[in-house]
Amino acid sequence: MKHFRFLASLLVVFVAVLCFAPAAWAFCGFYVAKADAKLYNKTSQVVMARSGDRTVLTMANDFQGPAKDFAIVIPVPTVLQKEQVRVAEPKIIERLDAFSAPRLVEYFDSDPCATAYENVMPSAAPNLGASRLSETKQRGDRSLGVTIEARFNVGEYDILILSAKESGGLETWLNRNGYKIPKGAKQLLKPYIRSSMKFFVAKVNLDKFEASGYQLLRPLQISYKSPKFMLPIRLGMINATTEQDLIVYILSPKGFSEITNYRTVKIPSNANIPIFVKNEFGEFYKSLFQNSYVKEDRKVGFVEYAWDMSSCDPCSAEPLTPEELKQAGVFWQDNNPTWDSSAPPGFPRPLPTSNVFITRLHVRYTRDKFPEDPMFQETANRESFQGRYILQHPFTGTLKCQAGREYKRSLPQRFEQEAQTLAKLTNWKIQDIRQKMKLTTPYQANSWWENLISWLGL
Repeated sequence: MKHFRFLASLLVVFVAVLCFAPAAWAFCGFYVAKADAKLYNKTSQVVMARSGDRTVLTMANDFQGPAKDFAIVIPVPTVLQKEQVRVAEPKIIERLDAFSAPRLVEYFDSDPCATAYENVMPSAAPNLGASRLSETKQRGDRSLGVTIEARFNVGEYDILILSAKESGGLETWLNRNGYKIPKGAKQLLKPYIRSSMKFFVAKVNLDKFEASGYQLLRPLQISYKSPKFMLPIRLGMINATTEQDLIVYILSPKGFSEITNYRTVKIPSNANIPIFVKNEFGEFYKSLFQNSYVKEDRKVGFVEYAWDMSSCDPCSAEPLTPEELKQAGVFWQDNNPTWDSSAPPGFPRPLPTSNVFITRLHVRYTRDKFPEDPMFQETANRESFQGRYILQHPFTGTLKCQAGREYKRSLPQRFEQEAQTLAKLTNWKIQDIRQKMKLTTPYQANSWWENLISWLGL
């Protein structure tokens, strides 16, 4: 099987969505940019809608190569039937990515001479079926310990559900039947067989793919019941030469979801950083994530977003509609609506608290640091969290009052604090940060002179 990765998309956009005053001097907040999955070269994206013991798992891919070479093997806890498998639209994962991505926001200081205020520094807002096999071939399969439990077509995919008695036989069967499994699969298949798991195997039906008119392979979505709330990722490490990124969007009627067999930690957030980062947000977030990953010894799952899906603050994308949530796998909505039915037609209004809570988990993993598949659990915790980084623009107009002079004297200390914060978050060199700030931050280049003038009262 050739290497495959999952789809990541959406361009960074600039949208103003919020206006409020989180502190003195601060006024009018804007969502500026987001750090979506597009930032990473090798990123898997998976949606897991989970309630009770039922899971709907959506996997998107951006397989690189001819469609005829595509193959995917996924361990699943039970034998799946055709009605449990469907193709989904890529846009659903794009929407979840856009809604939950770490974001950059900006605020603008108001004129300190215009209104009375307390002499405090601005601060961040609170955390918010194919033909029948011949008898000979069937005997050959049984000799390898492999049984075809189900066979069907879904969209452009030919699907098999296999069970196996030993990993060597399964590896041989897959290779004999045209699935290009890389070396090393036998060892990684073994624990799944030992756990009596089945194998969801998909190839592209070229005739149906060409007739569909789609340019890219669509995501596969499977539904099953099992007490196991886990994600099999080890097979994806077979031919991986570098660290892999995995972003999991967990949708739950309860609340926050976490990894149980590895630590789950929140990504550093709610930090004021220099305004030049506005033009470098992608590089900033990649550096921040890598720095945090190393500090946590490369074996944790990071929470990048956790929020009730009926709202967002600030919003980097509109909340998903009930229909979009259904496409994402949410199956428990009908008897507990998330949208106000009394709203005018065409103008749905989200209820203050919905029964869909999203947790965005970002895992960077290697075989040595993540030897086990991640196991998850839902919790009743509905506390909101987001990866959120603040640009605080200083007031640049004329300042002729005492309050204005005090404000201006406070800026160098504030800028230095922003520089130190950025260096700590990213491990960038403080000298380089200061140099960029001199070129982009008002008052910074001549701050010592401005301070002298202010001190003299001129």
